[in-house]
Amino acid sequence: MVFHAQQAFRAVVLIAFSLFLAHIHFNGDIAKYINPKYGILSQSAAVLFFCLFFIQFFRIWGREHKHNEHFHHGCQHERHDSALKKVVSYSILLFPLITGFVLPPKTLDASIAAQKGTVLTGNAAASQEVMIGASLSDHEQVAVDRKEIGKDEYDKTLKDLNNAEIIYLKDEVFETYYSQINANPEKYRGRTVKMTGFVYKEDGFQSNQLALTRFLVTHCIADASSIGFLTELDGAAKLDQDTWLEVEGKLEVTNYEGSIMPLLKVTSWNTITEPEDPYVYPVYIKIM
Repeated sequence: MVFHAQQAFRAVVLIAFSLFLAHIHFNGDIAKYINPKYGILSQSAAVLFFCLFFIQFFRIWGREHKHNEHFHHGCQHERHDSALKKVVSYSILLFPLITGFVLPPKTLDASIAAQKGTVLTGNAAASQEVMIGASLSDHEQVAVDRKEIGKDEYDKTLKDLNNAEIIYLKDEVFETYYSQINANPEKYRGRTVKMTGFVYKEDGFQSNQLALTRFLVTHCIADASSIGFLTELDGAAKLDQDTWLEVEGKLEVTNYEGSIMPLLKVTSWNTITEPEDPYVYPVYIKIM
């Protein structure tokens, strides 16, 4: 019986992936990588990697392979290319493992929002998802955030929004309410809004302006988009980027860079610590 280093390396990679996925589930960091709606998929992946490791483990020891020592120069060149390909392939596998274990997950912040573009425009797709959801048949369901609800309950959510004197943008309805308000700001002019978000500022804002922002995660943080309201409050100039706020204010309508959008005029606010789960999640349409 001979020890095969290459097979052993593959086994180590497989168990490392399994342990990494299990680790971020146990400590709650999984929400910093993917939409929790897909948590079952990553759990399944952890189990699959462990099963593959179990199979691979029995390949570490085996019979010695004999090689023909008489080969020409072309074969040597092919072996060199093969070895190079293996190094590249294994490096691609090791990179996410090393960064995952060594570097702590970082919450998306204002610097990422700046890289993705302005927070205040480009939300038509999200609004369209909500409008599609409002026209579902009785045999379809809508999943809002991490909770699946039927069409009747979804319609009630919209009715609550339209009838509420104070609109509270809780995480579970944030994207639904935000998209409705953003799509038709005039309809909600003068209404009181309570919400939380982090401070984002960009060039062109006045000294009393900021964007109160949340990251909307559809599948994983790679596709996260920043959404928020243009906000006016006294003391905005003294607030640093990424400061988390809890605010209450009145909705108005403004023209920003040629786009009609809601403007939140804050009447009261206070700073808070970053929420345990800082992200919000979109409306999903599920055909039964």
